[in-house]
Amino acid sequence: MPTLAESQASWPDAIYAHFRRVGIRQVGYVPDAGHSHLIKLCQADPNISDVVLTTEEEGVGLVAGAGLGGQRAALLMQSSGVGNCVNMFSLLRNCGFGCITLVTMRGEFGEFNQWQVPMGAITADVLRLAGFLTYRIDNAEDVDEIVGAGCDMAFDGDLQVAILLSQRLIGRKQWVR
Repeated sequence: MPTLAESQASWPDAIYAHFRRVGIRQVGYVPDAGHSHLIKLCQADPNISDVVLTTEEEGVGLVAGAGLGGQRAALLMQSSGVGNCVNMFSLLRNCGFGCITLVTMRGEFGEFNQWQVPMGAITADVLRLAGFLTYRIDNAEDVDEIVGAGCDMAFDGDLQVAILLSQRLIGRKQWVR
């Protein structure tokens, strides 16, 4: 059985394996420490175009463009970025683009930045109201099953699926003075 440190280190690898399995060819993201290992895996893969976004809502256009071009894309963002995308999310739902988005949560367990708390508290509700099937992962051992099912639902059913990666899973942020 893997140690806690090993299982926490391996959950981004499990997500990446599902990206490869379902043929994701583009990954859009605003740089984020919680997604850093997954981003590095995607950057190193010659079959995946990693796209650095200036704002998260650009990622919705990336997902739609990939779909129109016959490719699959994933969107990585932090919970605060969900609020930036509300208007653009209607494009995914109304046009039926399959979408998998992984959201690292802020404003939760042990948060030091009070500005992250309001959006963190409503992220799941905002995504549901925007038409996303929304799932949450608190434990590393659940990543493989939930991300695998989410990818299949998104791309086999042309659905919008959001997976929230809790602050307990990604690790407590520390204020550095």
